[in-house]
Amino acid sequence: MIRDISPEGSDRSDLADSSSRGPDVPDPTAVPIKPAVSVLMIRDGSTGLEVFVQHRVSTMDFAAGVVVFPGGRVDPIDEQTGASIEVPDPQTHQAAWKDSTIAEVTDGWRILLATAVREVEEETGAVLDPAGLKPWANWVTPAGRPKRFDTYFYALSAGDHGSAHHRTTEAHASEWMSVSEILTAETEERLKLMRPTLVLLRELDTFDTVAEAVGSDRTIDPIRPEFPGKHG
Repeated sequence: MIRDISPEGSDRSDLADSSSRGPDVPDPTAVPIKPAVSVLMIRDGSTGLEVFVQHRVSTMDFAAGVVVFPGGRVDPIDEQTGASIEVPDPQTHQAAWKDSTIAEVTDGWRILLATAVREVEEETGAVLDPAGLKPWANWVTPAGRPKRFDTYFYALSAGDHGSAHHRTTEAHASEWMSVSEILTAETEERLKLMRPTLVLLRELDTFDTVAEAVGSDRTIDPIRPEFPGKHG
């Protein structure tokens, strides 16, 4: 697993949303950390793995103008719908998030799955089977930022979800792109990526097929910056 996490401010990904996020706040404890979910919908392509991404509009008050995966904040309704979610391996989900904050919430893993299903349908039109969602990573926005999220990432084999399309007003376009193409565009400064997106795409780029990615062993170490400039 790649953990190429250099000090904050040392690469372009740290500046990707700087134009929209505003100045850092003097009292980090004043900013609530909101749980959120993001889904890496991946499929096999002619040149390697492809992932469904959204190009966020430049007027957003968070992550403006960057390329992201579908997802969003946990809503109160997700606790209700999550109660009825069933997967064949609940222990896998519980174990995946055992070191994350969501482990402190009763059936928190069910709430995350409900959020993933709801957000992806709202933003792409694809209806997901929660059983196909593989826990992938957990990143927390650095302290001091005006908005902070405790984001839980899932990977999903999207071979059966060709219906995914652009339908969110938070982005001006949504599309399937090869992972290598996105990384090349970021290097050439044609696309902007925030640090979690960049790191996760680099990880995906180490796999040759979707089956290899979703079948890989995954140990999730939450990335919880205590203050700007420190990761891990």
